[in-house]
Amino acid sequence: MDYDVIVVGAGAAGMAAAIEAADFGARVLLVDAAKQPGGATALSGGVVYAAGTSIQRNRGIVDSSDAMYSYYMALNQFKLEPALIKIFCDQSASVLDWLGTLGVEFPDDNLYQSGVDGSFRGHRAKGYGAAIAQALEGALSQRKVDIATNTRIRRLVQDKNNGRVSGVFFEGNEIQANSVILTTGGFGANVQMRAQLFADVSDAGARAWYVGPKECVGDGIAMAQSVGAALTGLNRGLLLVTPGFAKDFETYLPGWLLYVSREGRRFVNETIAYAVFARIVSDLPGKECFAIFDERSRENAKGAPPSVGNPWSNPMWNAESLAQLTEKGLIRRANTLHELAEIIGVDPLALTHTVADYNHDVMLGKDSVFFKKPEFLRSVSTPPYYAVSLRPDMICITGAGIRINARTEVVDQTGAVIPGLYAAGETVGGVFGDSYLGGGNAITSAIVFGRIAGSRAASFLKE
Repeated sequence: MDYDVIVVGAGAAGMAAAIEAADFGARVLLVDAAKQPGGATALSGGVVYAAGTSIQRNRGIVDSSDAMYSYYMALNQFKLEPALIKIFCDQSASVLDWLGTLGVEFPDDNLYQSGVDGSFRGHRAKGYGAAIAQALEGALSQRKVDIATNTRIRRLVQDKNNGRVSGVFFEGNEIQANSVILTTGGFGANVQMRAQLFADVSDAGARAWYVGPKECVGDGIAMAQSVGAALTGLNRGLLLVTPGFAKDFETYLPGWLLYVSREGRRFVNETIAYAVFARIVSDLPGKECFAIFDERSRENAKGAPPSVGNPWSNPMWNAESLAQLTEKGLIRRANTLHELAEIIGVDPLALTHTVADYNHDVMLGKDSVFFKKPEFLRSVSTPPYYAVSLRPDMICITGAGIRINARTEVVDQTGAVIPGLYAAGETVGGVFGDSYLGGGNAITSAIVFGRIAGSRAASFLKE
């Protein structure tokens, strides 16, 4: 036997699994298709979504995993795997503690309201996702874990007699192991798999693009299916609404914008959390809305400021860039609202009435319809007027994936366990619902289930 455990994929889930398996005394091989470990976590804001943490208590916040579970399930109309979500919530606080032992810092001031229920559960790491990835990689260097990068695994070894997964194939060579853990991330970079498993993305067509690593092409899902694994969570994931100015993380739009649908009506508080905004826009006519603003707002635009939970300021939303984007035709401009409405295909009378009502609220200093905070209220009254098309075209997380049980064992269509095969992270389905929980959903899931998979896989032979 070459190894006790082979982990395929070296993002947060894979590195956590490898660390845990090594701590259980297993001989571990960690393989990744990228040049270095880190995966999507290294590119992220480094947020851990958790309840009942010491950081919350330091801030005087009373919270519990039960409250988090109730919110998570209700937000997604209970269309999730309850056993997985209960574990996710119950062990979320331990993720912070565990990462802390590896050297990751979570300053009390970095706790923020992540999600849409107003709860302070977003714990942003100092140094963002790169710091978490570096700490995990550092922990691996202190353990007897063999790491192979620039190595893509596409096939599993399965015993034809008992169905046990007993290794992987690499370039025609068989590497044997007692168990295998699939943590290859999502499939956002695989156009064909997106069409099969994430139908909402197909509506975006060529406009859709993936913000994650190019190596995330769904290898783990394909390998699991080849040995009989069931999939779950079809057509789920996190899409982000974008103006399409650039293929960059530009989802944090200024709160002073006015959003209207193709019907010319306002439909949402413009400061709504990105976690649910895409789902709302997807339900609008044409799956599109428009951001409306005037010349005064353009002249005063300074870009979306960085804030807790948002490590990326938005450099495109400043006066000079907006003028340049207008000249390029990415922003539409007109001297009257009626003319602007005709250019973008919106009912002119409806848009005129919507703007008039909005401007009246701005004058009173109170949003009487969607209750946006007064500091974000700016009138749309100084010509020329501008419109930007916003669509849910940015793929952030894919939610369809391998079905697992509470022990992270991969199961088939009947619910029977496929011996020797485990999975965790974004390659797993059933954890992400129609609505994203909030910033930190993905990292918490990856580490909670990655650690479980590592310990279970390491103990598989003994059992």
